[in-house]
Amino acid sequence: MQLAGRTAALVLIIDQLSKYIVVQRMQLDRVGAIDVLPPWLNFRMAWNRGVNFGLFSGEGDVTRWVLIAVALIISGWVWVWVARTPHSRPVMISAGLLIGGALGNVVDRIAYGAVADFINTSLPGWSNPFSFNVADISIFLGAIGLVLFAGKDKAPSKD
Repeated sequence: MQLAGRTAALVLIIDQLSKYIVVQRMQLDRVGAIDVLPPWLNFRMAWNRGVNFGLFSGEGDVTRWVLIAVALIISGWVWVWVARTPHSRPVMISAGLLIGGALGNVVDRIAYGAVADFINTSLPGWSNPFSFNVADISIFLGAIGLVLFAGKDKAPSKD
């Protein structure tokens, strides 16, 4: 469990630190866009009130608190699931990635009322309209890792 906890804490710290630097210090919330390595990497401010790509977004506080509750319930369920029986290191890391990412977005919803998305990747001749953040990457990698590695545990993690 220590490995999952350390991974979740690291993801949460990196996510919130990156958002603080880009949104607050670089003032992306005011300027809206910063080209870093165009077109490959850009910062584009997007306040996401829903889930991925703005799905299920709503302007009301009810939607916000429902999404917070769902993220906390899923995080709690994953934590309890990995705590019940020994799992391999990849499963523990994947669980930590998912939990840390979910908690990072929960912090945003509580602090800002929406998730701060800012990373935008595009290609020459194609402009991606969507932005994401470190928490989103971690949730995606954690979910994929759990699908790939859970149930295939050979050697339990000692962490």
